Amino acid sequence: MKNQLMPNERRLNPKDISLPPGYQIDVFANGLTTPINALFTDAGELFIADSGITDGNGKVWKLGGGGWILVADGFNPPLTGITEHQGNIYVAHRRYVTMILPDGTKRDIIEGLPSNGDHHNNRVVFGPDGKMYFGQGTATNSGVVGKDNDWVKEHPFFHDYAGSDIPLVGKNFTTSSFLSGDNKDSVITGAYSPFGIPSTNAEIVKGITRASGSILRANPDGSELELVAWGLRNPFRLRFDAYDRLFATNHGLDERGSRPIANSPDEFHSIQPYMWYGFPDYSGGLPVTMSSFKPENKPQPEFLLANHPMQPPQPVTTFAPHSAIMGFSFNLNPDFGPLHNAFIAEFGANDPITTGGKSSPYVGHRISWIDMTTGQVNLFAINKTGMPASLTGGGGFERPIDVIFCPKGDMYIVDFGIFSGSSAVPGTGVIWKVTKS
Repeated sequence: MKNQLMPNERRLNPKDISLPPGYQIDVFANGLTTPINALFTDAGELFIADSGITDGNGKVWKLGGGGWILVADGFNPPLTGITEHQGNIYVAHRRYVTMILPDGTKRDIIEGLPSNGDHHNNRVVFGPDGKMYFGQGTATNSGVVGKDNDWVKEHPFFHDYAGSDIPLVGKNFTTSSFLSGDNKDSVITGAYSPFGIPSTNAEIVKGITRASGSILRANPDGSELELVAWGLRNPFRLRFDAYDRLFATNHGLDERGSRPIANSPDEFHSIQPYMWYGFPDYSGGLPVTMSSFKPENKPQPEFLLANHPMQPPQPVTTFAPHSAIMGFSFNLNPDFGPLHNAFIAEFGANDPITTGGKSSPYVGHRISWIDMTTGQVNLFAINKTGMPASLTGGGGFERPIDVIFCPKGDMYIVDFGIFSGSSAVPGTGVIWKVTKS
């Protein structure tokens, strides 16, 4: 099915993608711009969400008889996901959760979320209790505002917020200032503080409900917002399984900023109420003070917290650093494959700055599946080169970002499209369809 939104600027060849025997992949739609999420409604209609990062305008589209129909736009980029509940479409976008009513009216039901930093509030899901759940990312890479945070000029007082009262070690970091226009000026910044504000030993950071790196929940109308868990860096996507258990993808720390962390894995977590998952002092369930997290030619990371809320839980499984695990779904179709296993999109490293300048083309850019009984990660779909298609001239995956199943049980893979440098190329997004022979 050829999408009419944008001219296609991307070579496509499903034969360049390797799948297990018995599966077939085809192009379902192309010419999309930064598709970040797809949704089949209870009525069987297909919706997609455009993140809006190329033109500053997040959009929701619906597939109609003649192509894609614009349902609503004007959402703050990045729009991170859409969900249907009781006939309404819930849209997560920077600082807001907005409902699209059946008549097309938009209604902001949650606003003022702490999403002015590196990461944002993410897609809403609904639990067995009838409440909405969503992830809220952190402002920073590892708890300290620094020169890697280009949002500081617009939001100079923004920083990370804790989910419970925590005592600080008083560790501070000195950097040149980019706010004064004179790089000779230096500033001292502490953890959970605005840029240029130091911390002190035994200083207590007060916890708040709208914490950074958290899982939040609220009633369907946005009321009674409460904190479920925190200590995550960027819980990009949540989903309940068939047993009403909540799981989340969480992105590891990067080798950048005032407190770079090396070799930090991505995490797939079972989310339990009232738990702290380790940010900013643990990664993959391990303390960042371990030598394996030391960046080359840079200091060994030290703890920022004087006392930790608890020993953080171990993840269900981990992925290679910078895999950038994104959307996932549980297979409920016995004809497609083993039941209840999670199929997950790996986006791949977005910018060499996140990897300490090291190239990582063989990480991510694939679909994996998790054996939920053992936690083992298995490869499902990947380009035959193992690399994104634009690097090799191939016609396969670029940036898989979501995996969903249609009512009939076939798999749909949302491919965000090509990045040129650090910018997304409009019109290069694709939806792939995988069927079992």
